[in-house]
Amino acid sequence: MFSLSISPSVSGSVAFLSPSVAPLIDVIVISVIVGFLMVIVFRYTSDQKAIRRAKDRLKANLLAVRLFQDQLSVVLRSYVRILRATGGYLRLAFTPFLIVSIPILFLIVQLDRYLGWMPVEAHRAFLLEAQLDNSANLDGIVLQLPPELVSTAPAVHVPAENMIAWRVVANREGRYKVAIVADGQASSKQVVVSGGVSRISPVRLRGTFWARMFESGESALAPSGPIRSISINYPSREITFLGGQWNWIALFFVLSLVAGFFFKTVFGIQI
Repeated sequence: MFSLSISPSVSGSVAFLSPSVAPLIDVIVISVIVGFLMVIVFRYTSDQKAIRRAKDRLKANLLAVRLFQDQLSVVLRSYVRILRATGGYLRLAFTPFLIVSIPILFLIVQLDRYLGWMPVEAHRAFLLEAQLDNSANLDGIVLQLPPELVSTAPAVHVPAENMIAWRVVANREGRYKVAIVADGQASSKQVVVSGGVSRISPVRLRGTFWARMFESGESALAPSGPIRSISINYPSREITFLGGQWNWIALFFVLSLVAGFFFKTVFGIQI
């Protein structure tokens, strides 16, 4: 597993802002940087002259359709040429877009650890859940908490889902390790209690590399252990922007595209 740390210049510099504003500033700054890098990478991985010619042919045939719309043969030939020009443009743009998209995908996965979820708040209850291989182990499960965390209700057993859940409250902010003991084997999970932007892993899994990469930010649980997953119900983060509530990924795509088109125009790059 690889990790990414948000630079102090991005998140640390906005620490004095309210928790609702700091993530917005982070998304704006990251989107502008990514938008700039996207057009620069596209510029140097694409055939700019060929793309310009393909776009010019496309524009010329679209204009012909408008100018000669009363001449059916000309219109049909122009539509055929439009399809060919579109196919040629897509062929020219495919490789650069692929080169740009793959790093962005991995960047989004890592940034989601920071911006996709909100940490647990101190003095507010949250749920800690563990899923096992079978319900026969539920009665023997033991939860071990650090002094800063307190279980406020008896454990709830859900045999139909091989799951057990606890309601827990943190007395103060910090990063803590909770341990769940099953069949004499302890499995731990990190709990983040904070009012700001922190790296969060909502679930720890016993699974394949790809499942853990997209769903978890922690190492795998023991493959031979009885526990399949340990999760915390962190609240998902919504960012207020232009009077609406945005998922950070949607806002990131919109802002990075706007920034990309701005830098494309400034540097005269064909996309």
